[in-house]
Amino acid sequence: MMEDAGQRLRRIRERLGLRYRDVEEQSQRIADRHKNNEYVIALSRLADIENRGTVPTIFKLYSLCCIYRQDLGEVMRWYGVNPALLPSEAMLLGHEQTHPADFQPVGDEGGLSGDLVVPMTLDPGFDLHKTAFVSRLIQKWGTLPLMQLRGLDVPTHRYGYIGLDDNSMAPLLLPGAFVLIDESARRVAESGWSSEFTRPIYFLELREGWRVAWCSLVGEHIILQPHPSSGRHVEVYPAQTVDVVGQVVGVAMHLGADARRIRS
Repeated sequence: MMEDAGQRLRRIRERLGLRYRDVEEQSQRIADRHKNNEYVIALSRLADIENRGTVPTIFKLYSLCCIYRQDLGEVMRWYGVNPALLPSEAMLLGHEQTHPADFQPVGDEGGLSGDLVVPMTLDPGFDLHKTAFVSRLIQKWGTLPLMQLRGLDVPTHRYGYIGLDDNSMAPLLLPGAFVLIDESARRVAESGWSSEFTRPIYFLELREGWRVAWCSLVGEHIILQPHPSSGRHVEVYPAQTVDVVGQVVGVAMHLGADARRIRS
């Protein structure tokens, strides 16, 4: 039978050789330091936490973690609250006002301390002027604290790069941008969007290279439609000659990109 949070805390206390009275006295020292008696864990309350499933307040949980030398985020997970999911879940809740999101790195079960694996070093032959499937050119991966991407199914996502000479989806996707590609979304959607901002953009592999474009299927052909502002022409290919790598679901780009690149 799986231990509940209270049982796990009791086992740690017993392993440390602490009595109820010891925990109460040490929690009083923490309370005195903070000048807040909410940190105190009375004998009866500790018994209820360990044996009756009583959930400790945030102050008492902090005291227990201090006394037992436990990570606060880990103990919160024992109670079914995972701090590492806070930023990604917050993104699901809309707010009318623009505001900063002040989340700090929090460790998760994998011990990544809020880090996400991202590409750090690319193949020396990487040509900045050409659109490329970056995931095939990565030589070294590193970590970056991007907690907002918690919950993202990383194994199905890859990276692409829009070449400096590729303005086909400008101004939505500017030349020099890195894009996040969801490889699980490879079926071309024929409807379901209300504007150019919600219409799916696809990352595509052709015999002569890579493309980013809106797409539609007509019979045995796939139509690659660039953004009207790009000045580029629609391209039509036999569907079997185009591999839809996935849908572009994220982008990192410099808003100060050279305007001459966009107009060319």
